[in-house]
Amino acid sequence: MTPEKLAFENKKLEKRLCREVGRAIVDYHMIEEGDRVMVCLSGGKDSYGLLDILMKLQKRAPVNFELIAVNLDQKQPGFPDHVLPAYLSKLGIPYHIETQDTYSIVKEKIEPGKTMCSLCSRLRRGILYRVAKELGATKIALGHHRDDMLQTLFLNMFFGGKLKGMPAKLVSDNGEFMVIRPLAYVPEKDLIRWAEYREFPIIPCTLCGSQENLQRKQVGNLLRDWDKQFPGRLENMLHALQNVVPSHLMDRSLYPFQTLQTTGMANEDGDKAFDADDPVPPPALADDGALDDEAAPRAGNETRARAVIPIAAH
Repeated sequence: MTPEKLAFENKKLEKRLCREVGRAIVDYHMIEEGDRVMVCLSGGKDSYGLLDILMKLQKRAPVNFELIAVNLDQKQPGFPDHVLPAYLSKLGIPYHIETQDTYSIVKEKIEPGKTMCSLCSRLRRGILYRVAKELGATKIALGHHRDDMLQTLFLNMFFGGKLKGMPAKLVSDNGEFMVIRPLAYVPEKDLIRWAEYREFPIIPCTLCGSQENLQRKQVGNLLRDWDKQFPGRLENMLHALQNVVPSHLMDRSLYPFQTLQTTGMANEDGDKAFDADDPVPPPALADDGALDDEAAPRAGNETRARAVIPIAAH
């Protein structure tokens, strides 16, 4: 690929990332005037990409908000604790490094060969909530992307017996903070390309990231295979998470199946789900040739777009 072609492709990628992050922020009203957003930075490609895109959007947003990067140094052996301070100082962004030896706790409590993620996540979450309060943060931004959300859906279905995913926005466990995931619409493959282009100083995880047999990794491999074999399938799956039909599931707490009565009137949401030729809407694939053209806005987005961050990348 020629340098000119590579530069063109990278510019398209930047526009697509800004557009998708901006669209998620608008759809879920993630960032508002005066917000102080704590961006959790792990040293991985996803959180680097999140901070990078938020900094770009901050410059063109119609609302004023602050960003502060936070890293939790969990004292993992060999962790290069100089990398993030040097990188963030070069960016000129406010940052805070919190040092807590959760590594020793996890290694002590979890038997060899067992999954460490659950305990590690709980410890990390509690510390980050405390830090957010100390820093006066109003939002906590995490770097989970589209593929993470779909993986979580399948993990809960396969191993938890729940139809439960990873929301783009939720209230924290302690009820004090709003947790947001601005990368909700971004495919992992775009973040991989962006990290390579931007040459982020990636810090590999030597705790959970070194466990090769994690169920999440297995589900991730399944989704990547589907994405290669059936382009558009993952986009449709994400779309399905935003278009739930309780009457065609089986949760009695969401739909009154026990008291359901016939009405004698036709219902377009009735049993047509059983029709073999029921049309499936095409996936909303990004058109790289027209990145500045916006798709039809969703209901209500026109008003929110003026109050939050615009979708389009300039």
